[in-house]
Amino acid sequence: MRGVFALAPSALVLHTIDMADSLKSRVPILAAGGIVLLEGAKPRIAVVRLRRDKSWVLPKGKLNPGESALAAAKREVLEETGHEVSVHEFLGSMSYPVAGKVKIVQFWHMRAVGPPVRELTSDVKAVKWLPLKEAVDALTRAHEKAFLANVGPLALKSAKQAAGAKPTKQPVRPRSKRQGRRDTMAPAVHLIASESGGAVKRKKLVEALKGWIGNVPQSLMRGID
Repeated sequence: MRGVFALAPSALVLHTIDMADSLKSRVPILAAGGIVLLEGAKPRIAVVRLRRDKSWVLPKGKLNPGESALAAAKREVLEETGHEVSVHEFLGSMSYPVAGKVKIVQFWHMRAVGPPVRELTSDVKAVKWLPLKEAVDALTRAHEKAFLANVGPLALKSAKQAAGAKPTKQPVRPRSKRQGRRDTMAPAVHLIASESGGAVKRKKLVEALKGWIGNVPQSLMRGID
C-alpha cells in the first residue's frame, strides 16, 4: 500500500502534463499583418523577402502576449516595411498548418504614410512595392497568392474611392446605427490552406470562426479583434 501511495502523485503530475500539452497543441498561433498600399498614380502593394529562407511574403507577424491583433499588425508592418501606416478596412484572414498547429493571420487594408521612418527588421532582407498582379506573382506561398488575389482588389478600390472623394455641402440624411455599420464593413474572407500548401479553400469569415474559435482559451480571446 505504501508503494501505491508513493506513485500516485507522480502519476497525477504526468496526467496533468499530458492534458496541458494536449491543450497547448490545440491553441492556434495568432498573427496579424497588412495589405499595405503605397499610393500614387498607380498604387503599389508591399511584399517582403524573409532573410531565413528568401521567400517573398506579405508583411505580418505573431502577436506579443497581451497585444491586440490590430496593434500587432501595425507594429509588424512598421518593422517589415519601415513605414508608418494608416489603417482602414479589415480585409479577412487565412489559416494554415505550422509545426502541428494552426496559424491564423488577420489582415487589414493599410496605406503607407510618408517616407520610411526606420530600417527593416533583421528578419527581412528587402521590401518591394509592386502592382497587384506583380505582387501576387512575386509571393512564394500559394495561400498568400490566393489571399492577395481575393482581397487586393478591395483595397485598391477603397484607396481609389478615397483619393477621388471630395467634400460636399449636401445635407447628410440621418441613418440608423445598423445601416452605418453595414456601409463601412468590408466583405471579409477567410482562406484555409492544406498541409501541403497547395489546395486553398475560401470561406466566409464567420463560418471559419466557428471552426476554430472553440479551440482558443478565454485568456487569449482579448488578442483577437
